[in-house]
Amino acid sequence: MALSGKVAVVTGGAMGIGRAITETLLQSGATVVLLDVNESAAKSLLDDLHKVYGRDRTLFLSCTVESEEQVKAALQKTVDTFGGIDILCNNAGILNEGEWEKTVSINLLGVIRGTYVALQHMNKLTGGRGGVVINTASMAGLGPLLSCPVYTASKHGVVGFTRAMAAASKASDYGIRFNAVCPGFVQTDLISNTKLKLGQFSHLEDATNQLMAEMRMLAPSEVAACVLELATDETKNGEALMVFAQGKQYVTFPTL
Repeated sequence: MALSGKVAVVTGGAMGIGRAITETLLQSGATVVLLDVNESAAKSLLDDLHKVYGRDRTLFLSCTVESEEQVKAALQKTVDTFGGIDILCNNAGILNEGEWEKTVSINLLGVIRGTYVALQHMNKLTGGRGGVVINTASMAGLGPLLSCPVYTASKHGVVGFTRAMAAASKASDYGIRFNAVCPGFVQTDLISNTKLKLGQFSHLEDATNQLMAEMRMLAPSEVAACVLELATDETKNGEALMVFAQGKQYVTFPTL
């Protein structure tokens, strides 16, 4: 799928991986609507993007993925402004074992909520143009991260939801592909002040830091490049793409 003229929505699009995705999609010709709760970061990014791409290919909408009302309003505004949605990147996420319900609410329920609202606009059976949904999971969505059980559970949920939606879409002729990107440790604010985010598992900080030391940190741009691959390669549906410093690999799952 060529991205020129396509309309993309990126949640958590103002910082970290989301910012890199936003920039990569713009570089590839897409129009990008970024949703975020951090208005100052988003507006600063928007100023930079306007200088490079002009003012007609980017839009910021303040939105928390925990609110169905806000998500619905943001996606409707996107359609009203740009005529439709072709790409949804469910990227917003947190790591906070101390606030585990919020972690599930943002990391997993936010992905489900965003997907179901976007379906109303993208589904070919209801007048949409089809397209692709790409969910930001994690290596913790494929194997356990010992200091972050709830984060691990939420990201496993993202991978499972992505694969099930891909199968459902194919069987139902929605015209929408679903894929997940599963990076290792990425140099973002998500992994800063780790001990404060581990809650009752803070005593495992050293083990987590050791694992980080053994694995080179990824740059957000490396993850964004994989998102671009999943967006443009129309053969990819139901995929989980692992991304590590050593390279990338598509996951082979057992057949049920």
